[in-house]
Amino acid sequence: MTGFERWGEAMARTLYGPGGFYRRELPGRHFATSAQTPAFAQAIARLADQVDEGLGRPAGFTVVDVGAGGGELLERLAGLLDERVRLVAVDLRPRPPYLPGRVEWRAEPPERIEGLLIACELLDNAPCDVAVVDARGRARYEEVNGAGETRLGDLVTKADDAWLAQWWPIFTEGERAEIGAPREALWRNLTARLTRGTALAVDYGHLRHDRPKAGTMTGFKDGRETPPIPDGTRDVTAHVAVDAVPCDHLEPQREALLRLGLDATLPPLPMAFQDPVGYAQALAHAGAAARLTDPAGLGAHWWLRTDRWPDLRR
Repeated sequence: MTGFERWGEAMARTLYGPGGFYRRELPGRHFATSAQTPAFAQAIARLADQVDEGLGRPAGFTVVDVGAGGGELLERLAGLLDERVRLVAVDLRPRPPYLPGRVEWRAEPPERIEGLLIACELLDNAPCDVAVVDARGRARYEEVNGAGETRLGDLVTKADDAWLAQWWPIFTEGERAEIGAPREALWRNLTARLTRGTALAVDYGHLRHDRPKAGTMTGFKDGRETPPIPDGTRDVTAHVAVDAVPCDHLEPQREALLRLGLDATLPPLPMAFQDPVGYAQALAHAGAAARLTDPAGLGAHWWLRTDRWPDLRR
């Protein structure tokens, strides 16, 4: 690919097109997410149980993981949740052979979901355009080619200009913004499938008062951050303007996990002599919990929660 295109088109092609990154690669080979850790799965299992109880333990309770990657989260949930709970992984890549048989694998989420829908680091990969202020103070689309070179393109549309004015105003020459409307549309589409229960998006992002002036578009390859070159060899991602995404509750991951009982307390040292295996397991759990709740790391990710609860008085 040598021609220039808008970032949204480039992301769609390089991530999800034929032979694209997410059709071919295991995300865990290139970057770490909360969903890949046992401690996170334990917290999500507690959340699922809370939602299940709130719905009155329906026969058709389902946990759906959209953008399941290698299926690590549902693989662990299969050992933590009752067999009554249906587990559905949604991803474009082929089903991993190691998943338990009870985990369903499909390319599209169910049309109707009663239970818990999870999207962990999905919205940051939703293709979006980038706006840049030109020398005359006008917002224009940035275009990129397959080598990562960029140039200014057309003026942004009225709809995108209105989104920028409301959520990410840019005025000074060279200021950049990722236009988040496609992320919001994706989340609306997913939550519209939820008949009863909770939908949870977990992602890194920012708020209106603290938008990065240079934008956040970046890449990840082989465990390292790289330039966001849309050549199909790497993840291309941008932080989410989380306050623009429609949801009922928004909070940092640290607060959400602590409320779910995630504990980063180190096990007592005498346990190392009394129960070496148990001590090693508890130490690993404490370390994972500390990383998940680190306010300078994964703990600063955002939880965007949407609820569809029944009126239990009826």
